[in-house]
Amino acid sequence: MTALPVGVERRIGQRFTFNLPVALRDVSTGAEGRGFTQDLSSRGAFLFTDMRIGEGAEIELTLKMPSEITLGESMRVRCLGRVLRLIKPSEGAENKIGVAVCIREYDYLTEAEDTSPDFRRISALHGGGEAEQPAAPIPIGARNVVD
Repeated sequence: MTALPVGVERRIGQRFTFNLPVALRDVSTGAEGRGFTQDLSSRGAFLFTDMRIGEGAEIELTLKMPSEITLGESMRVRCLGRVLRLIKPSEGAENKIGVAVCIREYDYLTEAEDTSPDFRRISALHGGGEAEQPAAPIPIGARNVVD
């Protein structure tokens, strides 16, 4: 008798199916793009985009995280993650590439209409009225790091 292969679930957090708009930024190149999520958790996301991005790239995702994931109110967040894998579009499909992202850390943001780089943070580390300063890194112990 032959045993059937068993699929091993490697995700730590529960994934939720959400089609949410997301702004993307490649940290190394500064290239920006847009996309939409297929599913999402506090530690990862699968999204579609037409932005050129490489496997292993460090990217920022900015989106409104739903209450099912925040376990509170829906909140605007900026996540830092790494591209785990890319899935090329099939023939006849739109030119959207599937991107699996592992989220390492995130910052909660104030509401904003656009995903412009002038989001304001509402973290205790920053004054409520201060604009984010990209040149001032956040100390590692002060970030919301996801293990």
